[in-house]
Amino acid sequence: MDTRFPFVDWFRNASPYINAHRGRTFVILIEGEAMASGRGEQLIQDLALLHTLGVRLVVAFGIRPQVREALTAAEITPNALHGRWVADRQVMTCIEQVAAQQRLWLEARLSLGLPSTPLHGVELSVISGNLVTAKPLGVRDGIDFDHSGEVRRVRAAAIEGLLDKGSLVLLPPLGFSSTGEVFDLDAAEVAQHAAVALKADKLILLGESAGLADETGALLRQLTPADAEPRLDQADPGSELYRHLQAACTAAREGVLRTHLLSWRDHDALLGELFTRDGIGTMITLHRYEQLRGATLNDITGLLELLEPLERRGMLVARSRERLEHEIDDYLVIERDGMVIGCAALHLFADARMAELACVAVHSNYRGGERGERLVEAMERRARQQGMQSLFVLTTHTAHWFVERGFRTASLDDLPPLKREAYNHARKSKVLIKSLSA
Repeated sequence: MDTRFPFVDWFRNASPYINAHRGRTFVILIEGEAMASGRGEQLIQDLALLHTLGVRLVVAFGIRPQVREALTAAEITPNALHGRWVADRQVMTCIEQVAAQQRLWLEARLSLGLPSTPLHGVELSVISGNLVTAKPLGVRDGIDFDHSGEVRRVRAAAIEGLLDKGSLVLLPPLGFSSTGEVFDLDAAEVAQHAAVALKADKLILLGESAGLADETGALLRQLTPADAEPRLDQADPGSELYRHLQAACTAAREGVLRTHLLSWRDHDALLGELFTRDGIGTMITLHRYEQLRGATLNDITGLLELLEPLERRGMLVARSRERLEHEIDDYLVIERDGMVIGCAALHLFADARMAELACVAVHSNYRGGERGERLVEAMERRARQQGMQSLFVLTTHTAHWFVERGFRTASLDDLPPLKREAYNHARKSKVLIKSLSA
């Protein structure tokens, strides 16, 4: 294969996601640490690219390190509780100044139209304003938080109107009250409320961490809120992990289809998460990104694409579209983000109280993740539920794999009569059987 231009293959593989994301609403949080570290320029280019691809963007931004630096320069030491500053008048003055400076910087960079930039030839309107209303935190544990606040409401209709006109909406970590006051807000809370109010397709939280890891340090690709929320007890209140995890879980429970935890330190994180099937960070969703389910007629094309390479190599018997349609109720599939990456079929021989496990297949890019085991276990449960006493398989390439999973070598005489008569002697498939007795 000619690999002079590897990006061409990547572009082809990304095309389904380009189509899927066009016209969708994404709320993206960029923490202040990303800007302070010099990563702002690259992230803004990525945002510009998303805009040109038709994504409706709402960008919330944090300013914590910049405010901390301004307070230090002014020799102001703020009181804090549970990770939140007490925003008295002095502190609030610094917060307002830094927020204004950061907003202006972002607007300026998003207006860049030089020939070498993604926005060349594109007129992008960047809008900010009084789009978030707030209320004071009040007195907590005996401490008056003054101008530290929490989100009361996001003006979703106003933001939708701006997005409909092709604008990118900026949301600083500030909120406004009906009494004309300004309140300091947590940027992650702003992003979460915006995503929920807009019924956003995605909430993307860019922080220090690349996502959530298991006890071995391996990245967890997908979690439900129920899986992720116990980790809140292990995180320090006010820490970035706590804030992001709380925002992601709350948004997922309140209707945001997918929330993503990514690291701004990874230059490829944002585009890699959005335009590759497996992504780069951790996704939190109420709906499983990868699910094992019964097959439907809509899966026929995906099944044909999955099985064709294995049939060509002689590992599976060729199955026509008509045969798959006729037997579709016998199949389970593993679907990953709309793609069929695994399947298995269970054909019953009720008179003999036996079932055939057939067409066990996993896409070559997704082997090694115990998906084959999940399919076999699911089919064993299905066979037991149907009153079958044993499960048999015919295989030419994978006999050892099945033996390792409890199957034993058998003979043609052990098969049901109908299967014996239909046996293809030219293939010389090995016969293996597993008892389903408890």
